[in-house]
Amino acid sequence: MDTRIGFGYDSHEFKPGVLLRIGGLTLDHPQGLAGHSDGDVLLHAITDALLGAVAAGDIGSFFPPGDPRWKDADSAIFLNLAMEELQNAGYRIVNIDTTLILAAPRIGPVAGEMRARVADLLNVEIDQVSIKAKTPEGLNLDHVAQCHAVALVERVQEPDSLKSMSAVIESQRQLEDVVDDLLSSVHGVPKKRVAPVYDTEDIT
Repeated sequence: MDTRIGFGYDSHEFKPGVLLRIGGLTLDHPQGLAGHSDGDVLLHAITDALLGAVAAGDIGSFFPPGDPRWKDADSAIFLNLAMEELQNAGYRIVNIDTTLILAAPRIGPVAGEMRARVADLLNVEIDQVSIKAKTPEGLNLDHVAQCHAVALVERVQEPDSLKSMSAVIESQRQLEDVVDDLLSSVHGVPKKRVAPVYDTEDIT
């Protein structure tokens, strides 16, 4: 099975007067995350992980931070683009694992809802999405939210109707029988008769 791993990272500084958006949810907090878009650090990291898995560049390649079209944009747009790149490359998500690093707010109480929202955006099951949270103890980063994301993806298998004959036929003898049947039905060529390697009348 052809699998690939993509890694994504993002960070944004907290800023007063801005809504806090993480994982596609609006959280109750006095400060939000500064960014050209909505600053959703979790979705940005997942977007980069998916793009990286298929070597399609990064989020800035598609959505430059200076482009006014993406001012205050919903980060679900970026995630959707990454999904399209993934599908165009012939892959699908196996699972997503993420770690948020921030002093506040606490992610534990909303982790389930956040996982469900991200799973919905990715069109996967909730058990394919992991969201963990840590505090930046001793790092003097209480003013920043960071996120690490890892994506495991696999190449989509060919449909059964497109399987080659060699994948269906289990032995060389079966292959020879199929060829003989085709020659007999299409060209009228008599089937080969294989002589037994022993005398069938002499079995005891």
